[in-house]
Amino acid sequence: MSNDEEIRPFRLDAPEEAIADLRRRITATRWPTRELVADRAQGVQLATVQELARYWTTDYDWRACEAKLNALPQYTTYIDGVEIHFIHVRSQHENALPLIMTHGWPGSVVELLGVIGPLTDPTAHGGRAEDAFHLVLPSLPGYGFSGEPTELGWENGRIARAWAELMGRLGYTRYVAQGGDVGASVTDAMGRQGPEGLLGIHVNLLAGALGLKDQLPAKSGQERAALDALNTFMTDGYGYFLEQSTRPQTIGYSLLDSPVGLAAWMLDHDTDSYYKISRAFVDGKPVGGLTRDTIVDNITLYWLTGTGTSAARWYWESGRFLAAAAAAGQAPPPVTVPVGFTTFPGEIFAAPRSWAETVYPGLAYFNEVDKGGHFAAWEEPDLFATEMRAAFQPLQKS
Repeated sequence: MSNDEEIRPFRLDAPEEAIADLRRRITATRWPTRELVADRAQGVQLATVQELARYWTTDYDWRACEAKLNALPQYTTYIDGVEIHFIHVRSQHENALPLIMTHGWPGSVVELLGVIGPLTDPTAHGGRAEDAFHLVLPSLPGYGFSGEPTELGWENGRIARAWAELMGRLGYTRYVAQGGDVGASVTDAMGRQGPEGLLGIHVNLLAGALGLKDQLPAKSGQERAALDALNTFMTDGYGYFLEQSTRPQTIGYSLLDSPVGLAAWMLDHDTDSYYKISRAFVDGKPVGGLTRDTIVDNITLYWLTGTGTSAARWYWESGRFLAAAAAAGQAPPPVTVPVGFTTFPGEIFAAPRSWAETVYPGLAYFNEVDKGGHFAAWEEPDLFATEMRAAFQPLQKS
């Protein structure tokens, strides 16, 4: 680490023996018996995972993913003692607005690749030159190609400060931020910190609703449906969240030892996304960008980087930070920049406008779209890009 602020080019080249070892481990999988129900009530279905494993070992080519990533400008830099990986694609339109986008779990920069073209080159995707963005896509600490934190404390606020440092290091004095899943929590923290230069934020998961559950309106049919979906998630779809927020090390041994175990754990996130992914493998009918190749790209990235455990620790860190703040009676500071929110119908809970306004009083932009789910940028990149243009258009020349 000769220069903490040095920005170094990054290129992927996984050892061939690592890929061969991956295939051997998949082939040697000890399979459970088939689930005793017809749906995912007992977890990820055997037929889905076996077809994924077959494709992974016979048809899938990691080198194609490497080539796709290596065709993009990738870099690393040390921030607060952790090596941060990021993709940095500047638009051909020099007046483009810088945008830092943060992925989530069980995602990676792979889930954001489809929006790079529409956001940086809008004139080729039905937009205007003035809608262009310069894109910065970092890998979260402990995820993918970023380094693994070796000390406690890497919760949302610390990551948010690191992102502000990254944008400053890249020379961006005015920019916006976006995130979903874990990225929504980090982006929310950025908005509450209000670092110099941050003009506004957009999120597509209303993470703050979890802490304000008792204050959310539940009178209209849409509000009651959202509350039912949230309650269902917290009683029947919350297993991965509880395990990673309480015992990330325990599940981590399996995630680093069995590629099929890792794949099943990553697929078992939310009902809508699971069935879309299952359809891609079992029926050969992908939904939008959730194709067999991109799904396996994402899983393989976790496997080859050995980040299953370190990624899970974010839940432990953030859970303890929020619990300590609540015990001390510390409410989060208000967001100090304009906030945009888009409701995608397949999200864990499709938040109505009233919920978004409860979490973000003075909400600057809200829209409900007719398709897309939890991995919105991955699944519907063109629609997602349209939402980014609409949400941030008032800030383009501010």
